[in-house]
Parts: sequence; structure tokens; C-alpha cells
Amino acid sequence: MEEHNPWWFGEEHPKYVEWKTYQIRWVPRIIDKFYSKPFALNFLVGPRQVGKTMSIMLFIHLRLIGKLKPQAIFYLPCDEVSDYRELGEIIDTYLSARREWGIRSSYIILDEITYVEGWWRTIKSRIDRNVFKNDIILISGSVSIEVLKERERFPGRRGNGKDIVMYPLDFSEFVRILTGIAVKQGEFENIESWKKAMQANIIFSNKLIEYFRVYLKTGGFPIPIREYFERGNVTISSIKVYLDWLKNDWAKLGKSDKYMKEIIGVIIKLRLNPISWLHIANETSVNSPNTIRSYIETLEDMLVAKVLHIYDPVGRRVYYRKNKKVHIIDPFMYRVLAHYARTEVYEEQVVESTVLGHVMRMCDVYYWRNRTEVDIIGVLENRYIGFEVKWGPKKWRKPRHLKDIFLLKEKEVPLFLASIKWEKPSRSYHKI
Repeated sequence: MEEHNPWWFGEEHPKYVEWKTYQIRWVPRIIDKFYSKPFALNFLVGPRQVGKTMSIMLFIHLRLIGKLKPQAIFYLPCDEVSDYRELGEIIDTYLSARREWGIRSSYIILDEITYVEGWWRTIKSRIDRNVFKNDIILISGSVSIEVLKERERFPGRRGNGKDIVMYPLDFSEFVRILTGIAVKQGEFENIESWKKAMQANIIFSNKLIEYFRVYLKTGGFPIPIREYFERGNVTISSIKVYLDWLKNDWAKLGKSDKYMKEIIGVIIKLRLNPISWLHIANETSVNSPNTIRSYIETLEDMLVAKVLHIYDPVGRRVYYRKNKKVHIIDPFMYRVLAHYARTEVYEEQVVESTVLGHVMRMCDVYYWRNRTEVDIIGVLENRYIGFEVKWGPKKWRKPRHLKDIFLLKEKEVPLFLASIKWEKPSRSYHKI
């Protein structure tokens, strides 16, 4: 236990020490969402290797240490914990020790909880006994479907807790961290604010285009970002490392590697054309449309892909049975999966998916296709915002049924993505 909590002895965690050695490093804004007012049961989910554990370490070292007694911070990586009984014994040992230290309230952080079979039993039983009544619990996991499925076992037991989704680094943060350009940013919900920000940021257009080309190679994942800016390229070894993590995760969820490779290959070859599960089944050896749906939903639950259904803004209706568009939501992940499926990916589809990967963080997303087409429709309560991404020679006619619709040409895509703060406004959280 003590080896994972070196601050108890006035020392720093090795991961934090490692972070300080990086030539390219940053503090993710998301760590401020880790604050809560007791009692709170928080869940942190995100794709594999997006930086969750490092963010937790930065939160501990930069936000908690010095403001709490060191023994009031308990961190446990769960990858070596066998089951819920062992997890309970470890937590009880810590709680017993803290009583002797005179500590009544703690931050209890359980990292990569999905390794522990039946982990929810340990937490639920202690919540029911009011063991954690003065504590903030943060539970993280990479396979989001497993964490969020078990989350449903805690009705009325979350207190001030919240769900925190950690996405890959968005382009506006990418620009802020790696260029030092002081871009103006607006709130997504306030269209006028980001239109004005885009006008102000026009003077940086060339630089934004340059760095967007880099972003299309690295995406928002820490390892390829550091590799590119320290070595000048993203190596095949990094691609293989991420692929191995992905394959391990979907294997844990009972998915065949052979089927997954075939399905991903068809998705990429479709180049974002709407398709049915039956069509994909006919293009693979899977045969069953329901199995196809299950595999793609797994990619969604892993925060790798996003399925867009067709939406009619006039009738305010979603057509779930009609053809869908399947996006890979990060540019680097496109490279990883294209390498895996041994297929070519086109830049225009990566760009459209990159825009989608940003907009989906802010609202529900769909697409529209009839006599006209809209790549992305964002739904904000009763308001609809359309985005058509024109990267290269693409014909487009503006539809009549959408008031707020924006045509994003090649020079405007980086400008648009850099000019918005890509996180939802949230209530104030308790800070120490």
C-alpha cells in the first residue's frame, strides 16, 4: 500500500517524477473536475492510454498535496488486485490506519478498477454502512462499458458524485499547449461568441493550419504527441503499442479479433458513407447484423468510434432503422485501426471525423441526408446546429430546413476547432 502512496513519506510518485522529465508536458484542464464535496462517488472513464492515470497523479501532486494531510490521500492501482474481497481488505486496512492518524475525510482513488472482479460489491457495501460518508471516491477505468454498466448498481448512492469522461486532447488545447498562441475562445452554446473568436483568430490561420496537419498525425493522445515533437515523427512502434491495448480490451469483452479486423476494415473503406448493419455483415464473414451492431457498440463503449443516426430537424425525429455513419473519433486512432485492418484511410474522412469528435463532446450528434446532406447536426435542447466539412473537391448545397449551419472549408476547420473551448459548462465544485 505504502509503495503507491509515497507522499505519506514526503516523496513523489514515480509517474509524477517521470512527467517532470518530459520535454513536452501539460496539465490537463480536466483535473479540476476531480474536485467534489463529500460524500461523492465519481467515475472517470476514457480511452486506453489517454492519460487518466497521469492526470490523477497531477491532481494529487498539484492540487491535493500541501492542502490535505498526506495520509488523507489514498491511491490504489487495481491491476494487481485479484477480486472484491482483496480490494475490501486493502481499503479496510487504510481506513483503520487513518483513524489512528486522526483523519476523518479522505480522497480515495481506485485506478483501473475493471481489473477487479465484482469490485462494486466492496464499494456498495461500505457506502450502505456509511463508511465513506466524509470521503470523495474517484474510480477510473479504460473499458468504459464495464465501469458505466456497474455504475447503475449505485442508485441514490452517488452523493455529490459525477461522471467524468476524459477524451483525447482537443485541438484548441493542443494549440494552446504546443504553440503558445493566445487564441480567443468562445462557448459552443453561444454561436456568436465563437464566430467572433474565429474572426479574431484569423491572423493565426497559417499557423493553425500547420499545427492541424500535425494533429492529424498525432491526434490527442500523449504518447504520439510527445514522440512527434521530440523526434519529428510518430513511429510504427507507438501505433502497435496502442493497437495491442485495444485488442486486449475488446478481447476482455469477448470479441473475436478476426471479426473486429474485418468490421473495422469495412468501416474505414466506406469513407463515412451511410450503411446498414446488414450491408457490413454481407461484406464480412460475420453474417449476423446483430453481431455487427454488437462489435461497433463495443468500439463506441471504448470511446473509439461514434455511430451517427439520421435526424430530421423538421419532424424532430431520429430514424434508428435507416443507414448509419460510423466515425473513428480521433485522427491517431484512424492510423492505428487502418494499420490493423491493412486498409487506406483518406484525409477528408479523418478531418470530418475529427470535427465530429469535438462536437460530440458538447451535445447529441446526428447527420442528415436527403436531397441535401449535412455531415453533423448537433442538438442543443431545441436548437439545431449543422456542420458541413468540405475538405477537398466536394459539392454541397445548403439545406433549407436548418437555420444555423456552417460550411467548414479547409482553412476554416482548424480555425473553427481552435476557437471553441471544448468542454461543457459545469457547476462549481468544492475546492480545498
